[in-house]
Amino acid sequence: MMAQVERTTLWRILLAVAFMLLLPLASGSLQAHEGEKHELHETGSVANPKSGYWRQVREGGQGYTAVKGQETSVLIQGGGQNWRQLRNGPLATYGGVFLGLVVFAIGSFYLWRGQVKLNHPRSGETVMRWTFAERILHWYTALLFVFLAITGLSLLYGRALLIPVLGREAFSAYAEIAKLLHNFIGPLFIVGLVLMIVSWAKDNLPDRIDIEWFKALGGMVGDRHPSAGRMNAGEKMWFWLLAVGGLAVSVSGLLLDFPNFGQERWLLQGSHLIHVFFAFVLMAGAVGHIYIGTIGTEGALEGMVTGKVDKSWAIQHHDLWYEKSADAESGSSIANPEKPLIPKTGGVAS
Repeated sequence: MMAQVERTTLWRILLAVAFMLLLPLASGSLQAHEGEKHELHETGSVANPKSGYWRQVREGGQGYTAVKGQETSVLIQGGGQNWRQLRNGPLATYGGVFLGLVVFAIGSFYLWRGQVKLNHPRSGETVMRWTFAERILHWYTALLFVFLAITGLSLLYGRALLIPVLGREAFSAYAEIAKLLHNFIGPLFIVGLVLMIVSWAKDNLPDRIDIEWFKALGGMVGDRHPSAGRMNAGEKMWFWLLAVGGLAVSVSGLLLDFPNFGQERWLLQGSHLIHVFFAFVLMAGAVGHIYIGTIGTEGALEGMVTGKVDKSWAIQHHDLWYEKSADAESGSSIANPEKPLIPKTGGVAS
């Protein structure tokens, strides 16, 4: 009975989240419809005799301005309108839909599959998986990522979702704080990201056993789990996604954070679009990473909280790494007769 209540509650949460993330699609369509009506109203009136002049200006025609520097003689920087339409249109709409579908898909998978349990009882013996410094680095970077995601989504969707709830004045105050936090936390996140890349790159190099891991769907379906070194193929994929996408977000964010180093507006506009696109990709990947590391896999969170994992968990999920550990070499390993090991040849990450 309790399990049925939990599943019903989770379904309701998933539907609510999906509805909230799909709201930008409706608001974007409404804005586009209103814009078309306004345009039709204008075109139905008497033609503006100076429309040709302003069209030339919009296309980059030069004239006199009081601006000194890079944009001297530029009357209208036309890329701003293109940037606004892309930001408020496809990026905000499809990004929100994409993120909502990821959350809904993972929640549906959990309702169907449930938590991946240990195939064998806990041994009561543990093995060190993450050092104290590694755990501090992980949680430092992870918490900053969450703050950046919350503030970034607030700024992107605030006009459509938060103003009706908070009101314009309250949202204005919140948005100002969110923007400051986002801008100041960003560089701090970059420090953690770079340290993670440097610290764990060697453990995430591709290996031939990764192919077998993907073929077995990472053990998420069925009761048998494929062999893996210290990092399995799924963790490696998330690592390199975070490395590439994180660097793209970081570089574009720095260009936006410090705009007084010669950046022209087209560079800032392009950087913002890149920033938002990769932010959505990283948030989607983070949802999957958080799911697998918490409720999706029994015992996974213990490693990043205490630094240690039960030996039964280590053998089931990272058997090749466990065999190379100091505890395994001391002869206290636990045999798992149901899981054939892949021969340890060809540069398994340790």
